[in-house]
Amino acid sequence: MDSYVGDTANALDRRGTPHGPFRRLLRRFIHFFSYHLILSRKSARVANAAGFRLTVRPTVFHPRYFLSSELFAAFIDKMDLTGKRVLDVGTGSGILALAAARAGAEHVVAADINPNAALSAGENAVANGLGGRVGGLCSDLLSAIAPRPIFDVILSSPPKHAGEPSDLADRGWHAGPQYRDVKNLFDQARDRLKPDGRLFVMVSSDSDLDLFGSLIEKAGFRARLAYEHSIVIESMIIYELSLPRGA
Repeated sequence: MDSYVGDTANALDRRGTPHGPFRRLLRRFIHFFSYHLILSRKSARVANAAGFRLTVRPTVFHPRYFLSSELFAAFIDKMDLTGKRVLDVGTGSGILALAAARAGAEHVVAADINPNAALSAGENAVANGLGGRVGGLCSDLLSAIAPRPIFDVILSSPPKHAGEPSDLADRGWHAGPQYRDVKNLFDQARDRLKPDGRLFVMVSSDSDLDLFGSLIEKAGFRARLAYEHSIVIESMIIYELSLPRGA
């Protein structure tokens, strides 16, 4: 079920789903299945997702088998990004970056710490006729991007779960203990947004929403719950973050 939510004063009051024994067991089973059959594959795959034909290199998060990618792309399709400069952090196959270009963005940087993902994003942009507006960049979050307000919109769908990743492929699932690998996202994004810019970030109801909320507030963002899609075991949540005027 999809829902689009208006301005909410208490957007960050949402709490994550309690992780009882059954839920922890279910999550471990899903990760085991996903990692061994999808994430750790040794060959490139071709997939059709969100209206794009995508080549997905080994170790790259696969947009066809995980709902979050296509849900976020569908959300972007409803945005008017005409003439905007957009950054996609943790781009994976580049699906969100391509969706931003399709929504009218003039220039999109598709960044990922995984060099295979940066390559995939660039290749997929060319293959889908968007090579002139989308470019891949290997970067740990926004560290390879100059710290000045150059983007109108930043998009990110970071790993949804804490825990030490076992290898490069697993970094699409696990963000390190206490979300170590994404905790600087919000501070770095603040420094690279235009004053009226927006950061859209997707999390899961299984994520540590208390921690994400504290990181968002610490960086000085105001939050709006922009979208939620509920499935049987969890909900995918998109927050729209903005900076107060004069910040």
